[in-house]
This record gives sequence, structure tokens and C-alpha cells, in this order.
Amino acid sequence: MTVHHPFSYPIGIFTFTGFGIAVLLAFAIAQVISQRELQRRGYDPEPIGDLVFAAVIGGLLGAKIYYVILTGDITTLWSRGGFVFWGGLIGGIVAVFLVIHRKQLNAWRISDVAGIGIAAAYSIGRTGCWAVGDDYGRPWVSRFAVSFPEGAPPSTAANLAAFHSSIPPGVSPSTVLSVYPTQLLEVFLGFVMFLILWRLRDHKHAEGWLMGVYMVLAGIERFAVEFLRAKDDHIFGPLTMAQYLAILFLLAGVLVMRMRKDVRGSARGIYSVARAA
Repeated sequence: MTVHHPFSYPIGIFTFTGFGIAVLLAFAIAQVISQRELQRRGYDPEPIGDLVFAAVIGGLLGAKIYYVILTGDITTLWSRGGFVFWGGLIGGIVAVFLVIHRKQLNAWRISDVAGIGIAAAYSIGRTGCWAVGDDYGRPWVSRFAVSFPEGAPPSTAANLAAFHSSIPPGVSPSTVLSVYPTQLLEVFLGFVMFLILWRLRDHKHAEGWLMGVYMVLAGIERFAVEFLRAKDDHIFGPLTMAQYLAILFLLAGVLVMRMRKDVRGSARGIYSVARAA
């Protein structure tokens, strides 16, 4: 079993956390990948910077608002923790599409390259959850298990019980338990998604098809990992709210893939006329 300690360094009046650094790097790598791929296809990459900025604002706000809804506590809006993936993704998508509409950009073209960048950003961003000891899994007894005595929150029996995890009888509520390090699993699966999307970036389908692939992969990944996560957002049945959203996201991805399967009419291929010539 490994004991985890948060990555946090105070410098003067500022405190640099692993989460903040990971989020910064995640958006940066998403911008670099999306810009280079759009340019490779023969299009102007300049709008990506504005779209990433919109994604940062919308993503952070969406993640916090979703957390407030889950907890029912408005004061968590100003806390350092409490950023939820689905809220961030939804908020980021809404903000990006508002900018796309305002700038009159091709939404399918942008989304086709964005899927690759989002997968890479997700993998990097999840290292931040590991750094602060957030979003860990259910209790687990194994040499690969990790305990989070200083996590957000600590992996105590009391906190895990609040997340509807099964606690061995007779364990003190203050006992720190070892759990599944689901953050590292998500880092790995995010990287696998990125590799798959990168391998498919020269696809022969219409613009937007690759975003559908991302949505299917992200839905599967999120649905599977939730079975190991310590969660308190069960609404009905054995599944969590995140899993119901994952199913909807996956189905929407299948729909997008079907809609953008063939190049015809206004459904253009991924390369510009100049690039394809």
C-alpha cells in the first residue's frame, strides 16, 4: 500500500498546487494539438486560442456549478476543490459553441480536431486530481492500493461511508483506509483515448466524425471507472448520475458518427481544397 501526500508548494503569498499546474498544462496541450492538427489540414489555426480561453472559463464555471448542484451547498462555489468532470465538459462545450457561433466558424471542423485535444487534456488534467488526492476510489486491500490521509477529503472510513462505500465492521470512523487510485487509471485511459484518436486523425469521413468517436470512448471510459469510484451521486438504481450522463454521451457520439459518416454535400472531408489538391 502507498501513502499519498498532496503536491503543494507555497511561494510567498501564493500556493502552487498540482491541480492548478495540471489544469494549466491540460488546456495548453489541448490548444497546441488542436492548432497543429487544424493547420495540417489546411485551415487557419488562429481561432483555437479564443476557443480554448472560452473552454477554460466555461469549463471551470460548469465544473463548480455542477458540484454545487450535487452538494446543495452554494458555499462550495468558492472552495478550492469540487470540480466535476461532466460539469466542466458541459460548461466548456457551451462556452466554445457560443464563441463558434459569434465568430461564424465551422463547428464540425473545430469539433473534429477538438476531440483529440480534449482526450490529451483529460489525461493530463487527471494527474491534478491525483496530486491533490481527489476523486479516488472505493476501499481496496492490495499492494497497489493507496491511502489519502491528506486527501480532498481524506480517505477516512467516515468519508468513504458518506460516499456509500462498504466499510468493514468495527473500523473507527477516523481510520484512513486504502482505496483504488482511480485517478491514475483515468490518466492511463485518457492517454489510450488520445492514441486512438490520433491514429484516426486522417479518417475519410466527414468533418465532425472524430468528435463522435471521442464521445463514444469518453462515455465508455467514464461509465467503467465509476464502478470503482467512491461516489455519493446515486439517484436511482445501481448507477451514478455520472454513469447515466456517460450513457447519454455515448449514444450522442454514435449519432454523430452516423450523421458524419459520409462525405457528401455540405458534409465536407477533413482537408481544405488547397491541402487536398
